[in-house]
Amino acid sequence: MLNDTSHRKNSVSFFNRLIITHQSFVIILLHKTGATVTEDHYQRPPTYPRVLVLSGPSGVGKDTIARKLIESRPDSFHFVVTATTRPPRAGEVDGYDYIFLSKDEFAEMIERNDLLEYAIVYDDYKGIPKQQIRDALNSGKDVIMRVDVQGAATLRKLIPNAIYVFMMTESEEELVRRLRARASEDDDSLNLRIATARQELKRIHEFDYFVVNAEDEQEKTVASILSIVDAAHCKIKQ
Repeated sequence: MLNDTSHRKNSVSFFNRLIITHQSFVIILLHKTGATVTEDHYQRPPTYPRVLVLSGPSGVGKDTIARKLIESRPDSFHFVVTATTRPPRAGEVDGYDYIFLSKDEFAEMIERNDLLEYAIVYDDYKGIPKQQIRDALNSGKDVIMRVDVQGAATLRKLIPNAIYVFMMTESEEELVRRLRARASEDDDSLNLRIATARQELKRIHEFDYFVVNAEDEQEKTVASILSIVDAAHCKIKQ
């Protein structure tokens, strides 16, 4: 049932319609306002909002870096909030960090085709509500998505031109330390996440960029990702 062909086709169609509508609106505005800046009619190529996908093993700091990116440029980024059936961790806010749902509520979203993509992650459902994408594109800002490696693979099929960044800690030992510091994992769960991280590292070739989120160097991580986004906006072919 998860990520079946019909669901994927519907998601691709949905996302493409939104992109085409948004880009057409931008192009119309460019024509109406006039983009010529010299007598020889030099015109700067238009640029459009980019989709930034942050991924990597559990515990690498995807949530923290996503928030710091938004704090660094609040007028430039829109964060897509993921829906999940897992319980909130200490300090997490419903609707801000995640949209927390029961499994019945999540199943209803699947039946209504309200999700761009969804999957089972550590026995819980996670998915991206289409309404979040609508809100993001309507904002006119670059879109930040925070997903697991499995979700990134699905998004790659739906949004091939997005920017895919694989995040990792400086070592496996550091990853284990961070997971233990959460104090939300029993030994079995911790061992599962570590084993999963090892497998996810083997899929790094599926991503466009690799960024190490070292302890106490979050600002460096943010600067690296901002540079990646800025470079993407300079590409002639968006």
